[in-house]
Amino acid sequence: LIVKEGRVIARGWTQTGGRPHAEAVALALAGDAARGATLYVTLEPCAHRSERGPACADLVTASGLARVVVGCMDPDPRTAGAGIARIRTAGIAAEHIPSAACEQSLSGYLIARTLGRPEVTLKLALSLDGCIATAGGESQWITGPQARAHTHALRARSDAILIGGATLRADAPRLDVRLPGLAHRSPERWVLTRARPPEGWHALPSPQAIAAMAGVHHLFVEGGAQTAAAFLAAGLVDRLAIYRAPILIGGRAGLGDFGLASLASAHGQWVLAERRTLGSDTLEIYSARRAA
Repeated sequence: LIVKEGRVIARGWTQTGGRPHAEAVALALAGDAARGATLYVTLEPCAHRSERGPACADLVTASGLARVVVGCMDPDPRTAGAGIARIRTAGIAAEHIPSAACEQSLSGYLIARTLGRPEVTLKLALSLDGCIATAGGESQWITGPQARAHTHALRARSDAILIGGATLRADAPRLDVRLPGLAHRSPERWVLTRARPPEGWHALPSPQAIAAMAGVHHLFVEGGAQTAAAFLAAGLVDRLAIYRAPILIGGRAGLGDFGLASLASAHGQWVLAERRTLGSDTLEIYSARRAA
């Protein structure tokens, strides 16, 4: 956002494919009106040039802006403080005001840059007694239409979606986005297997192999129980999305053994980030508690 005299005069967001960046879009819209204004950005302006456009820090220094406020520093080693330093060198006041909302909006990018892998969200649709299917294997549907629609919205925000080989063979799921106007946002389909995947699918030989998923910043893992356990055992789950229906099944457990050493070690691993009601169901989002 570019703000001048208490009024937003331009706004921008990074375009499809990664360029132009949000700052470039906003500055182009503002033109000469940017002189003396304040620029608010979620991520530190980049300091490196690209074949697809100039460094945003250079655009900022040439803009005549009076002030820049950054919500999150960029861990990309090509920028990593160099962007804000270049802006200050040009005589523009620039400050980093840490923002949890900015960091959350960039979580996939930040994890990719710092850990070298996608952000992983594990989704579980459970009964009150923690089951994902009846004893006979019936699982459609545990949750109601509102919860299922919300799941499709999370799919639309993901680059890839993954299930286990057993789930693929048993259910042959489509794993697309079935919300009006969002079908084009259906993620890549992946299956956890060492075998040859079906046409239109990608194979992931192990959870650890997510580091090689090119272009994937957000991975949505939908199950089943053993696939969920494999990602938890590998320490690769960043968020839990648990949909819970007010029913009792007494069937198949939603989670397999993931190598928990003791009950005491289970405590303090997850932080509740969100809770909401979806029809008769509830959704709880938990974030993994990372070591400082």
